[in-house]
This record gives sequence, C-alpha cells and structure tokens, in this order.
Amino acid sequence: MPDATYVAFVPSGMTAKLRTVLQTEDTGQISWRERKGLFGSEFYFSGPSSLARATHAYISEWVVRH
Repeated sequence: MPDATYVAFVPSGMTAKLRTVLQTEDTGQISWRERKGLFGSEFYFSGPSSLARATHAYISEWVVRH
C-alpha cells in the first residue's frame, strides 16, 4: 500500500506538549514534521495509508479533548 500524508492543525497552546511526545516516543513507520504558524502548527504525519489515517484521527481527537 502506498504512503500517505495527513495534516493536523494543533493550536499554539498544545504544540509543545505534542512535539515533546512525538520526540520521545517511537513513532514506528510514521514520520512527522511540524510547520509552525501564527496561531499554531500543522503537524504532517506520513507513512502507510491506514496508519497515517489512524494517527491523524487520534491527534484530531486529542486536540478536541484537551
């Protein structure tokens, strides 16, 4: 299955926490990068399509819950 990239917007107040988790945890087949903006950051998650989609869904729910 081809790789896919999903983008999640994370507000400024939450980016440091997410960045710390991503830097300290083994993300396996998922690679990530951050693009900082004025009101938050876009986090790009790339890897196998189903895994990247699941990561995006998890991060989106995490943002809403916090």
